[in-house]
Amino acid sequence: MFLDSVVKGRIEKEEQRDSNLKSILKTISWRIVGTVDTIMISYFITGEVGLALSIGSVEVFSKIVLYYFHERIWSSVKLKK
Repeated sequence: MFLDSVVKGRIEKEEQRDSNLKSILKTISWRIVGTVDTIMISYFITGEVGLALSIGSVEVFSKIVLYYFHERIWSSVKLKK
């Protein structure tokens, strides 16, 4: 009985946190969506494809790093139920 609750507790803890790989994959997929959005908004504002692509290419790298750390911090937060 005791061993069962210990094992179950560890499994539940592991299931609650995303792995580093999953966080990286989520980061990349979200950045694709976000960068396409940024490029479209930049194009609508400037009317220039080249400038829109430049803006999108600059923001994609900084936001990948920011999102990854944001995701990892939130992954470690434990909220009371």
